[in-house]
Amino acid sequence: MSISNEERSRVLIVDDEKFIRDILADFLGMEGYVVRTAEDGKAALSELHHAQYDLVISDLKMPRMGGIELLEAISTAAPNALTVIMTGFGTVETAIDAMKRGAYDYILKPFKVEEVIHVVQRGLEKQRLAAENLRLKEALSLYKVSEAIAASLSLEEVLTTVSEAAIHEIHADLAAIWLDDGEGSHYERQRLLPPTPLRSGTLKGVTDNAFGVFNGTAFTDHFAQDNFLLVNGAKAARFFEGAPAHPVHSLLAVPLRVGQRLVGWIGVVSYTKGKRFDEGQRKLMSIVASRAAAAIENARLYQDLRATFQQTIEGLAKAIDKMDGYTGGHSDRVATYATYLAARLGLPPDQIEIVRQSALMHDIGKIGCALNLNKPGKLTHEEYEAFKHHPIYGRDILEPIRFLHPLIPGVYAHHERWDGRGYPLGLKGNNVPLIARIISVADTYDAMTSNRSYRRALPHEVAVAEIERCSGTQFDPEVARSFNEGLDAYREAEIAKGNKVPE
Repeated sequence: MSISNEERSRVLIVDDEKFIRDILADFLGMEGYVVRTAEDGKAALSELHHAQYDLVISDLKMPRMGGIELLEAISTAAPNALTVIMTGFGTVETAIDAMKRGAYDYILKPFKVEEVIHVVQRGLEKQRLAAENLRLKEALSLYKVSEAIAASLSLEEVLTTVSEAAIHEIHADLAAIWLDDGEGSHYERQRLLPPTPLRSGTLKGVTDNAFGVFNGTAFTDHFAQDNFLLVNGAKAARFFEGAPAHPVHSLLAVPLRVGQRLVGWIGVVSYTKGKRFDEGQRKLMSIVASRAAAAIENARLYQDLRATFQQTIEGLAKAIDKMDGYTGGHSDRVATYATYLAARLGLPPDQIEIVRQSALMHDIGKIGCALNLNKPGKLTHEEYEAFKHHPIYGRDILEPIRFLHPLIPGVYAHHERWDGRGYPLGLKGNNVPLIARIISVADTYDAMTSNRSYRRALPHEVAVAEIERCSGTQFDPEVARSFNEGLDAYREAEIAKGNKVPE
């Protein structure tokens, strides 16, 4: 079976003597290499900008641009190419200096063709082994990535892991993940560029919008006919919405499929001269894509399931509020106050959201209390003892739903007290979860400033004074103080928004 030009190693001969160029081209061509020639460094650079080469053999002394200048330019124009310097006996020290600057080896003139062939074979073999070693490292890294993808139920984590792997393991200059929108079209869901300090010299200072945007229709049309995409140079243009301001050198894309359905694709782009993706990298990305497609589908299903459970629980919380006409909106207000207080205490955004959701559901356990919550007057001792079970019922309702577990401490312990006289566990001080200490203050403030069947709403000032009085007994002193100190400013901000606040 014949080997295509794309699979054969490419060698560029650079020498101002045509006889030397021709003889080396002939012999290396007979050895199976694709060989091109250039008469000096300037011509060589022009050739390197138009085609990719594995090895450059350059004379040391040439007009316009000599071997040392070319060697320095190759580090940018073709960073993956090996350079071999040809020199006469009188300039051996200069050739050795060239090796210190990055040349692979040098050849002394006059040379034997067999020696040149040997140097080329040795250099390309070294390059092949280095590439194979790199590929093994990439394979190991991408295998670890695929395992991490398969273990995640977070869509954001899956997309971030895939795009970061493309940037850092495939060394792409752009990674984009497109997903279907459920209505027959696809959109860019994730886009990642390497941090500016990690970009190659040719990309420094280039603005992000210079990298262009994929043409979704071109990709879907392509993947309807073919299961992979690997193109270089100008052939990549049709896969972009208009030509990117920065020239594309290589484009690799793999589809994300669930069964026969195209749920999206992963596309990576190289804008770096001399950096082209290869078939090995395409295969590795295909392995990642197969894991990613299943993980994305699972993550989406999990998101839908979470949303359904969340809506159901919130609906139940509102149903509890409606069991007592006097407490309508209580859960929403407690969630609002608790969110304000959590932010005052400096909790991070993800914890503030847990506080909000937990406060919204803090009374969910009242569903299990067979009581008349509209009853005027205070509860009897027996009724009160039965009522005290609602934090336990709340915990039991949330327990089977794994992703709601972070809300349980707030629901289960919001009636615990700082002095240890609360229920259902009698926890004391910092043993009461912070989320529960926050909800306790918010719950009490709203209960005091709302109308109840057995009394009218207390004025704002009275409620604040009561929270201060119970600081250190019912409430965590720091939490109570933080709530009261910022409350006036919070109320003014709410009034400015047109929201009602307790009088």
